[in-house]
Amino acid sequence: MNFIRTKIPDVILIKPQIHGDERGYFVETFRQDKLEEFLAYSINFIQDNESKSSYGVLRGLHYQLAPAAQTKLVRVISGSVLDIAVDIRRGSPTFGQHISAELTGENKHQFLIPRGFAHGFVVLSEEATFAYKVDNYYSPENDRGIAFNDPALAIDWKIFAQDLNLSAKDTQQPLLKDADCFDYGINYYE
Repeated sequence: MNFIRTKIPDVILIKPQIHGDERGYFVETFRQDKLEEFLAYSINFIQDNESKSSYGVLRGLHYQLAPAAQTKLVRVISGSVLDIAVDIRRGSPTFGQHISAELTGENKHQFLIPRGFAHGFVVLSEEATFAYKVDNYYSPENDRGIAFNDPALAIDWKIFAQDLNLSAKDTQQPLLKDADCFDYGINYYE
């Protein structure tokens, strides 16, 4: 596995090695020891989630506040998505900035999105199956979001606005300036 720090160094792009031939392929999708060696801290993933969505479905930007904050390790099993991580740690030198990557069933790339970031994705293919690990359980009382189309974030979702398909919840999220955020420099892993 190749671990790559992005322009926001806490967000990690992971490129696993794909072993393939005419019969198919094999890929390690997760190695706790390799991840912890790279990060120099421990993450205890406790739940796996999977969703299937059609073209234009946009899920996000979501996060959970402490004490239920989540690290996510996301990937695409089939199809293609544009995946986004937004730094929502007030005081961070990259506060309000985002990282994007196209994750596909073909490239097998993954994103490690730490606590203190909002996450979202939009489906670019006819449909996509999206899978992710989390290190904390879902907590309705700590569930939060940010408007996907906040002008301050300037996210290019790579598809036309009229093609987007959002939940009612995601059409009513606050702008970043009005959102509950994290504080930079606090260890949310303790």
